[in-house]
Amino acid sequence: MPAPDALLLISTHCPHCPAMLAALADLVKQGAIGRLEAVNLEQHPEAGQALGVRSVPWLRIGRIELAGAHSQAELAEWAAKADSEAGMADWFHLLLKEGQLPRAQEMIEADPALLAAVLPIVGNVEASLNVRLGAGVLLENFAGTEALRALLPRLAELSQHEDARVRADACHYLGLTGDAAARPWLEARTTDEDADVREIAAESLQAISSWAP
Repeated sequence: MPAPDALLLISTHCPHCPAMLAALADLVKQGAIGRLEAVNLEQHPEAGQALGVRSVPWLRIGRIELAGAHSQAELAEWAAKADSEAGMADWFHLLLKEGQLPRAQEMIEADPALLAAVLPIVGNVEASLNVRLGAGVLLENFAGTEALRALLPRLAELSQHEDARVRADACHYLGLTGDAAARPWLEARTTDEDADVREIAAESLQAISSWAP
C-alpha cells in the first residue's frame, strides 16, 4: 500500500502548528507520508471553509481527519494505518468517543464500504457504552442494504463471540440484514446460555421474516 498523502491546515499565530508541520515534514522524508500540502488559513480561508474547519492545526492523512496537536509518534501511527480498515475503525472509534457521530455517518454514507470498519467496534468489549451505541446507530442506518448484507459472514462470526454483549449485538445486526442466510446463525443463538442473547436472536428471526417479500 502506498504511503498516504496529507493535508495540514495552519495559521500564522497557532502555537502548535510549527511542531506539527515539522513532524509531518520529517515523515515525508522517511517515506511514511507520500506528499504533504500545508495551507495557511490566514492566506487561504476558503480552504478551511470548504472543509468546515474552525480551529488549527487540522490534519487529513488519507481519509482520516485529526484536529489539534499530535506528536510525531502519533502521526506516524496514523500514517501507517491510514485508509486501512483497522485505521478507519480506530478513527471511527475516536469520532464516536468525541461525540462526532454525524461526521462518521457522513463518511459512511459517501462510501458504504466503510461500514465494515464499524465491526471492530462491535467486537471490542473495552469500548464504552456511548461508542457502542454510536456504532449501533451507524449500522442501523443501513438496515436492509447491500452494504450491511455484505457484512453477514463477519456478523455471524461475532454472534459466536465469548462475550454475551457482543453476541447479542451481532444477533440484532444480523436481523437488520433482512437476509435469510442469517437464519442458521440466529437459530443457533436461540439456545444461548444468555437470556438476552436468546431473546434478541428470536426477535431478529422474526425481523427477517418481516423483510421477506
